Amino acid sequence: MAGTMEQWQMTALKQDFERVETAIPAIAGHEALVKVAGCGVCHTDLSFWNDGVRTKKELPLTLGHEISGTVVEGPAHLIGWPVIIPAVLPCGECELCRKGRSNICQRQIMPGNDLHGGFASHVVVPHRYLCLVPEALLERYSLEQLAVVADAISTPYQVVKKSELEPGDLAIVIGVGGVGLYGALIAHIKGAKVLALDINDDKLAQAKAHGVHATLNTRDLSAKEIKTRVREIAAELGAPKYGWKIFEISGTTAGQELAFSLITYTSTLSVVGFTMDKLEVRLSNLMAFDAKLIGTWGCRPELYPEVVELIGSGKLDIHDFVEAIPLAKINEVFRNTLAHKYTKRIVLVPGTDN
Repeated sequence: MAGTMEQWQMTALKQDFERVETAIPAIAGHEALVKVAGCGVCHTDLSFWNDGVRTKKELPLTLGHEISGTVVEGPAHLIGWPVIIPAVLPCGECELCRKGRSNICQRQIMPGNDLHGGFASHVVVPHRYLCLVPEALLERYSLEQLAVVADAISTPYQVVKKSELEPGDLAIVIGVGGVGLYGALIAHIKGAKVLALDINDDKLAQAKAHGVHATLNTRDLSAKEIKTRVREIAAELGAPKYGWKIFEISGTTAGQELAFSLITYTSTLSVVGFTMDKLEVRLSNLMAFDAKLIGTWGCRPELYPEVVELIGSGKLDIHDFVEAIPLAKINEVFRNTLAHKYTKRIVLVPGTDN
């Protein structure tokens, strides 16, 4: 396809993104050209831009992996379709893919990491796992709003599924901003008694307003006090004393230490949040409590239709959690996100006014 595309590229650590205009590249047979409707701003993007986490592709690089858009070039059966681009695009052929672990495929392609991503007017990606958006869903949501499915919703969906959470379980979600809030809501939809832990009263209030059963601000509490209060809340909710499903989504040292301290008999601790910091834990607790510790990376593309169906059913309403802002304001948005000034997931939209 002839023409030019707009990209906002990271050129150096902590420096403003630079707008560049380039020719739209030719695509290979396994690829599609997607006109971007929206691209969400994720903690991972901040890790690349502010924290020094290295991208696989050298700078300058267009970040952004939480993308929705419309296929404008590629296989005939996809052209014109609104799609969500999975944040992790596996090869589909390797040992891990064949064993149902495609999300951690070692040949995976991640937009905004392995190749130019979605903070742009167009993006070129492998087409194999593009998730089609049903027309009925677009009657309830704009396509740019649905960009958050690509990571903020699909990632907690996978981890809740991996945790083997059952109706009636106590789900403890640590960190309920963005991904954590969706994790809490999904656990609630799956029938758990949900307790949200955070140090921000506004985030806790938002979680409670959307169906979370109980909240606890842990800012001024010791680990011992928190554990005592969690036990009390579990009893108040009529939740089990054991088998707690703990989801660490804050991506902080304090959050991860707290999560590990809450492990009790037959607990499952799922680590979703990311930090470069190291912490000391006594791994023998896993043995003593016959507990499990699991991690999760992104979401298998095969699960995306389930997430889309969950939203389409009306069980998971995302209207209150997404805010669209013009892509041209990317530098302001990244600074504000770093300063925790937003209560909603920001989706950057190309082609809109400044």
